[in-house]
Amino acid sequence: MLPAFIDKTAPLLAQIELVAAQAAFRHMQVGGGKRMSVAMTNCGPWGWTSSSAGYQYSRTDPLTQRPWPAMPDSFMSLAQQAAAAAGFDHFEPDACLINRYGSGAALGVHQDRDEQDMDQPIVSVSIGATASFQLGGLKRSEPLRTLPLHDGDVLVWGGPSRLRFHGVKALKPTAGGPDIRHNLTFRKAK
Repeated sequence: MLPAFIDKTAPLLAQIELVAAQAAFRHMQVGGGKRMSVAMTNCGPWGWTSSSAGYQYSRTDPLTQRPWPAMPDSFMSLAQQAAAAAGFDHFEPDACLINRYGSGAALGVHQDRDEQDMDQPIVSVSIGATASFQLGGLKRSEPLRTLPLHDGDVLVWGGPSRLRFHGVKALKPTAGGPDIRHNLTFRKAK
């Protein structure tokens, strides 16, 4: 974990708004027909999508049939700096999943296993409201540890830990603090 790795997240939020103007946030469907409580969009050459048919990376936004918006240079630089700070030099993400959590939104415990190169890390950037991130082991049955992730924190995992189970508990409103959390998840998809 890289606590307070980012001093000011407002410029990142401005970039997120530009991406969302081209590829709107949406609540994707998962197996069984349920909709995710977290709103998502993507930028970069590849975008992660979910439907009743399963999970996959796509070069085009299924809502518009256009390519995903380009990944801002500031996003790429941030992902590479964070990866290098955690010991993963030469990280070249080609996908940035942008999650937006409102009050009560959560992300179930899962593994990120849709990528082709498992030697590349995951870089996760927290913006806004504090989240309770759950980090487990390589088996779903292993206990989960809860880590508070604050505005500007970055979490990087890879190597032997790349397939650790993880999730986010339901976002709780805080008095006087931001009530929305954004998360940038950088991956090398292809």
